[in-house]
Amino acid sequence: MVGAARAGAGTGTVRVELAERSYDVHIGSGVRERLAEAVAATGAGRAVIVSARPAEMVPDPGVPYRFVAARDGEENKTLATVEALCREFADAGLGREDVVVSCGGGTTTDTVGLAAALYHRGVSVIHLPTTLLAQVDASTGGKTAVNLPEGKNLVGAYWQPRAVLCDTDHLRTLPEREWRNGYGEIARCHFIGAGDLRGLSTVEQITASVRRKARIVSADERDSGVRHLLNYGHTLGHALESETGFGLRHGEAVAVGTVFAGRLAGALGRIGGSRVDEHLDVVRHYRLPWRLPARTDPDRLLALMRRDKKAATSGPGQLAFVLDGPSGAELVADVPEAVVRDCLGAMPRD
Repeated sequence: MVGAARAGAGTGTVRVELAERSYDVHIGSGVRERLAEAVAATGAGRAVIVSARPAEMVPDPGVPYRFVAARDGEENKTLATVEALCREFADAGLGREDVVVSCGGGTTTDTVGLAAALYHRGVSVIHLPTTLLAQVDASTGGKTAVNLPEGKNLVGAYWQPRAVLCDTDHLRTLPEREWRNGYGEIARCHFIGAGDLRGLSTVEQITASVRRKARIVSADERDSGVRHLLNYGHTLGHALESETGFGLRHGEAVAVGTVFAGRLAGALGRIGGSRVDEHLDVVRHYRLPWRLPARTDPDRLLALMRRDKKAATSGPGQLAFVLDGPSGAELVADVPEAVVRDCLGAMPRD
């Protein structure tokens, strides 16, 4: 697996600047041991730890707490799960001044974050992401959401954490597919201003990815402008997740979406052939999938992409994508359906 042997080398800290809601993302071996310090900084007297990992993977938060077992996975990222968590918070006597701690992958981070945002109209949350995907992307930036049958991440809120502890020791036991899942987000960072991260250590790759996201979030917390860059490859990626019933994991789907975004930008004359090829080169470097699944329906994918939040802000029925161009990546609204359909038809299939 790419980079796995170097997972524990080095540490780093990235500051997310959001005025009074600013916070640090700590990255490296052993940083989960800062949990009690992070909890103390919130002033909380009680905590609920929601973890998809064994209890021994979570350090003592330094205050009385309840441990709640959770499960990662898109099938658990639902409003029913959020309700169950909020009821656990209430039963534990969690007050508005207390804190929730999440420990798990991106789906746990998203779901626990939304529950924290809603309970008592908002309680503090600290994330201990345990997968590469969660460390490079899901745990930072304050987006929380769950899925509906109609689509991914359709119900959510912006709720910034008080701290994020990305302990790379958690990555040592990840199966290869979970590494690929995280590398899908790292690959797309290549095209949104993070630079070429190939050949760096895992800590360096995570730190560079989080640093780029932190700068974007600090400039645009609520998706009114530049934050759209973080959705590079995600328009088709989210559609593929839904279309495959999440048989294609998030990072895998984003990787395919990144290759497609390069081809679409080329078809629109925004970039030349060598830059189109670079999209495939980067994705293949990380040993990620880049072909469409064999049985995906172009009409269904187009319908799902029209529900994407970028399309919704561009106008009813429009197709919008974040695409590379002469000045870098940017949101392109009202992309002609015929061009999108042709590019889908030209994409290789498994």
